[in-house]
Amino acid sequence: QELTTVRVQDPRVQNEGSWNSYVDYKIFLHTNSKAFTAKTSCVRRRYREFVWLRRQLQKNAGLVPVPELPGKSAFFVGSSDEFIEKRRQGLQQFLEK
Repeated sequence: QELTTVRVQDPRVQNEGSWNSYVDYKIFLHTNSKAFTAKTSCVRRRYREFVWLRRQLQKNAGLVPVPELPGKSAFFVGSSDEFIEKRRQGLQQFLEK
């Protein structure tokens, strides 16, 4: 049976303290699928790259619904660590679906 596991891990704030700071996440993929040449891969991606991916999926999905991304909120109530963790979980769910 073919299995693919994807994990969103290790959020890191880049350019912390500057006006153009952002968070990126480590995306780790492991599979035994014959469709993949590499059985494991790891990249770092930021939220806007997930937005791009979702748009590409929507263009090609036809009538198949594309999962939602976690919200992008400039006015999050709570700690930034809490927001980053909630977003990480949401990105994880998006990739799993």
